[in-house]
Amino acid sequence: MKRFDSGSLIPGSTWHAEADSEAEVIRRAVENLRNLHGETEIRPDMIERIKERIVDTGDKPAKH
Repeated sequence: MKRFDSGSLIPGSTWHAEADSEAEVIRRAVENLRNLHGETEIRPDMIERIKERIVDTGDKPAKH
């Protein structure tokens, strides 16, 4: 399981995303930037800063 805590990039922010893949975590983070923060342009350096802060939680994905 992969996790991105927005507080690692934006001090005071408590939003986070978890998913099985890094790509899905990034997609959710970008969606959050657009929907909650009104960002209209997601620059490549923003993506890189998100990628740098994604951690592996060591949790196994839940089976349904």
